[in-house]
Order: sequence, then C-alpha cells, then structure tokens
Amino acid sequence: MTALRVGGTAPHFKLVGLHNEAFSLSDGIVRGPVVLAFFKVSCPTCQYAFPFYERLFQAYKGRGVALVGISQNNPEDTAAFAKEFGITFPLLLDDPITYPVSNAYGLTNVPTLYWIARDGEIELSSVGWSKPDFEEVNRRMAEAGSVVRAPIFHAGEEVRDFRGG
Repeated sequence: MTALRVGGTAPHFKLVGLHNEAFSLSDGIVRGPVVLAFFKVSCPTCQYAFPFYERLFQAYKGRGVALVGISQNNPEDTAAFAKEFGITFPLLLDDPITYPVSNAYGLTNVPTLYWIARDGEIELSSVGWSKPDFEEVNRRMAEAGSVVRAPIFHAGEEVRDFRGG
C-alpha cells in the first residue's frame, strides 16, 4: 500500500482530538482547505518537522485553512509530544492499534502531509520532510488566506531540504 496520490479523493473521517473536540474532514473542507499532518511521537523526522508546522499554524491561523495533526499514539504520549515541541494546533487521535484513518490514507511512513482542497481532492501529498513541499504549503496557505506569504524560516537557520520519514 502506498500513500494516496495527488488527484485522488481524500477519504472522509471523523476523529476526536486531545481535548475531546471532534473533527470531521467533511466539515473541515466546507470552511476551506485542510492540511493533514500524520505523525508518530517517536519519529525523529516528525520531531523535526512539527515545530515548522507550528510556525505555519501561527502565521495563518484563522485565515481559512485548517492545519491538523493526526497522531498514531495514545492521548498521553500525544499530549507530551505537543508540550515538548510546542504544538498548539489541533492534534487528532487515530486508534493506535488499528490505525483506521492512517490506513485509509495508505500511510507507509510518517510524517505524511496532505493538502485537501474544498472539493475533497488531494492536491499535495508529501512523505517525510521536504522543504520544497513545505514551502508549497506555505504558499498555498498564504494564497488561501489572501495574505502575503509569511517568512517561516529564521535568518541563519539551517533547514534541511529533505529528511526521510
């Protein structure tokens, strides 16, 4: 099984988050595009990527694009990850035994990132850390929010182009 590809339809799902908030993809895309970021707390590449995703969230929150993480871990470990890495965007909980949503999306590695358009089409699929894909998400989030693209990387900060998941 491989991760779902660009051009396909994103499988709809409903999950509960760390604070018992419900999120469904069908409700999310009614309001605008949705960025899904699948992860596992023990994944070094997830630990590398998620603070950058948090910067995106801070730059564009309330601007018409939802960014949500989908954890493959239990609530306690997910909460500890959020605290350690400063993650404030919604983190949803996939069942850590059967992984129904991760399996529906064909995950083979984490992190895996998807941009889901309002019509439910997958417009971007990225496995591992890809700086060009991240920059594309940044561009799309700015465009969707009708704002100037935010500078996410800091001057002098060394950011890898790619890191496998």
